[in-house]
Amino acid sequence: MKVQQSVMKPQDLLILLKIISIGNDSWNQKAMAEALCISQSEVSESIARSKFAGLLDNKGKIVMRLALMDFLQYAIKYVFPQKQGVMVRGIPTSHSASPLKEEIISDEQYVWPYSKGTVRGHSIVPFYPSVVEASLKDVKLYEILSLVEALRVGRAREREIAINLLKQIIVHGK
Repeated sequence: MKVQQSVMKPQDLLILLKIISIGNDSWNQKAMAEALCISQSEVSESIARSKFAGLLDNKGKIVMRLALMDFLQYAIKYVFPQKQGVMVRGIPTSHSASPLKEEIISDEQYVWPYSKGTVRGHSIVPFYPSVVEASLKDVKLYEILSLVEALRVGRAREREIAINLLKQIIVHGK
């Protein structure tokens, strides 16, 4: 008998963060797939992995907020490592996007590469390909994902501020 290991994938994190941005458990897989530009079967498989990992409740609807926050705070930069890249046109992220841009003053811009973007900056490859499209459809998700990018590429001060803001959003539901 062959035992298959259940390993989290980048789209799992994107789906969990989208559920947080929705703010309630009334979402469905079809709408989730459309909003995130992924297939409905991938959403279904992701839900199963997240339940197995303890990041979703047994019904697969409610995010286990403290567990997700632990993952983001302590593991995201190791599981999905990223360094700043070359200068490209794109969509601002990390400390170059709200809400961090109000807290951090920097001449250095970080962007997700995007041909229709209006800002030039150091490229940050998103942890999943549809992050940019999903962010353009949902302002709350965009803010959350930008904070997550600060955890992946930020310096200590940026990371500390991003952790505090993410705790407000994820743990306290603000």
